[in-house]
Amino acid sequence: MSEHVDGAEPVRVITERCGRVLLIRLHRPSKRNAIDAAMTAALDAAFNELDDNPEIWCGVLSGGRQNFCAGTDLIDGPGELTTRGGRYGVVGRFRTKPLVAAVEGFAYGGGLELALASDIIVAGRSARFGLPEVTHGVVANAGALFRAHQRLPLNIAKQMLLTGQPLTADRAHSCGFVNDIVDDGTAEQSAIATAEQIAANAPAAVQATLRAVDAVVRRDDDRGWAHSSEAEEKVRTSNDFHEGLLAFREKRRARWRGN
Repeated sequence: MSEHVDGAEPVRVITERCGRVLLIRLHRPSKRNAIDAAMTAALDAAFNELDDNPEIWCGVLSGGRQNFCAGTDLIDGPGELTTRGGRYGVVGRFRTKPLVAAVEGFAYGGGLELALASDIIVAGRSARFGLPEVTHGVVANAGALFRAHQRLPLNIAKQMLLTGQPLTADRAHSCGFVNDIVDDGTAEQSAIATAEQIAANAPAAVQATLRAVDAVVRRDDDRGWAHSSEAEEKVRTSNDFHEGLLAFREKRRARWRGN
């Protein structure tokens, strides 16, 4: 087991080898694994290890037994885009190895976007999936604006993006977003078992398959990122953007002005 961390920064990500599988566990439980700059740097390092180590054939991304990820730390921010991984060091990455997400508790905002960047999702029965950005006066900027409707029916994706209301694990499973639902507290181990099934196969064939699928599915990514950036820029110039962040800091309902 190792801990990816820059300098004196607190530990944000713990990695563990499970044979040919690399377990990458978010580690900021006091903030429900909200992503700050230190976590972005640690995730980038962990995913570089997943991509570059020829002895690793599959990855698992977990938030532990409590919560997967509450998204971006709205106070401190997620840090800069990384060269290989983009936002969070993950969501803009063209991975060479499959990734299974193990979701317990909340996968909200950027946490859901981490799941969207994975290939397979295993969820505990009490897991919740949400995109609450509009409730804070911001927009989803880590891929959900163009990936949510790839993995969910369009009307369900729009409902999540426009209302900010979450889906239960059962609902996400019935929509085809979640692959498997397991007992609470067992998502990580179940995801590792799925990853081990993948890693039992020929790595060259698995990686070639992943590249071929992603080449089609992600062919419009550049346009998706461009539209996401445009939406984010429009929101950032509004009074509601500042009101949303202020209301979040003050733990009150936002008073929207619509401009």
